[in-house]
Amino acid sequence: MEQESRRKRRRSLPIAPKREDLPAEEIPVEPPAARGPKGRLRRRWLLNTLAVTLVVVAIAVSAFSLAMYSYYTSTILATLEGKAQTAAGMFRNYTETTYLSTARQFVSQFEEKNYIEVQILNAGGRVLISSMMDIAGASARGPDVNAAISEKRVKTNIGVDPDTGDSIVSASAPVVYNNTVVGVVRMVTSLREVQAQMLRIVAVTSSVGLVILVVMGIIASYFIRSVLDPVIRVTETAKRIAAGSYGVQMEKRSDDEMGELVDSINDMSMKIDQAERTQSEFISSVSHELRTPLTAINGWAETLYNGEVRDAADVKKGMGIIVSEAQRLTRMVEELLEFSRMETGRFKLSVEPIDILAELEDAVYTYREFFRRKGLELAYTECEEELPLISGDPERLRQVFCNLLDNADKHGGSGGRVEVSVGRDGDEVAIRIRDHGPGVPEEELPFIKYKFYKGSSKARGSGIGLAVCDEIVNSHGGTLDISNAPGGGCAATLRLPIKVEGA
Repeated sequence: MEQESRRKRRRSLPIAPKREDLPAEEIPVEPPAARGPKGRLRRRWLLNTLAVTLVVVAIAVSAFSLAMYSYYTSTILATLEGKAQTAAGMFRNYTETTYLSTARQFVSQFEEKNYIEVQILNAGGRVLISSMMDIAGASARGPDVNAAISEKRVKTNIGVDPDTGDSIVSASAPVVYNNTVVGVVRMVTSLREVQAQMLRIVAVTSSVGLVILVVMGIIASYFIRSVLDPVIRVTETAKRIAAGSYGVQMEKRSDDEMGELVDSINDMSMKIDQAERTQSEFISSVSHELRTPLTAINGWAETLYNGEVRDAADVKKGMGIIVSEAQRLTRMVEELLEFSRMETGRFKLSVEPIDILAELEDAVYTYREFFRRKGLELAYTECEEELPLISGDPERLRQVFCNLLDNADKHGGSGGRVEVSVGRDGDEVAIRIRDHGPGVPEEELPFIKYKFYKGSSKARGSGIGLAVCDEIVNSHGGTLDISNAPGGGCAATLRLPIKVEGA
């Protein structure tokens, strides 16, 4: 009965704020676990996000609850400590026998005795007066009492009442007279109300955290969908391209990184489509180019074989056509083989010190008679100074010279004149081959060195000659520039680095 009576009468100190007084403070939490949408990546992304978020919620709620509990208990301790010290100070001028009457009056008039139990103890820790009931002679058990008596200063404690089992907070202040402890003023209050308040706080913060989790889950789902839906569209488009729908285009819906990805996919699709069409055109062109000389060779060979031509001049003419067309077939096959080596990385150079003037003059000499028979003038301007040796592959460079002269004949022969000049330009040898034909349309110039590109030209060829030449020149560390010359015609300018003596 005594324990039950003390449990009923001892109430918590009413300093904990009411629920409506709690600060409206949002905990930085993220969404709860939600059912993942279709799609393994989307589901895994959402579950991982929510798992991390759930940990953040738990840590935030726990930290906030512990901080609030620490705040309430420290506030109660400070309040009890202040009240006990103030009361003990009132009795410092009294002896043990004289301060009891004043203590009884103080206890009876204590305004907060419904929330705080006031105990007046003797120097041995025995209860002399209590604000709850008459428990005189009982021992006040608590480390704060013994510490206050031995250290002669206020001591506090958070523990459990051994009689009631309640969590309590206590503060003991010694009454010192002539440097001797003659008694102790002890303030005690229960933590039941604080614990109930903490349960409400945990419930409120957990509810807020749950709401935030749900909201963040919705936001995360929207964000994931906004990211993955364009990825799905890109994936579907890529599958269509892989299935052969070259040139298909996607709608660009944003200017962010996803928009850049869409642009890249669209550009890739167009380039694949262009490459596919170029390859088809190349196969068609090569087939036509091979068929034409083969038809001439087969026709004249059958004619000569059947003895239909008996005149020596006609036989010689037919044999000349066969030889000429066979040589053209050989050049085309060599170009194709050369291009195949470049594409597969098997292109090699046999570099050695060479006289670039001698190699160029050999090519000019070879084509001069050929041009003369076609009524085409080949003008060669010799270099006035002696050029040093350069490092290069003589056969490959001669192949470049012959290819450029052959292009000048096919595309610019209508101008009646081809000019070749060579000279030194700083640390480079500059070789220029110009025809006086119609030139190249300006819109085609940027693509003229692309493989398989023939543009609007009707001249025969595979469309890879200039691509091969450009690769050979680049392998020598030089440059090949194709442009329209002032006054008409096309000019090919080839620049090669000079080998510096002693380098």
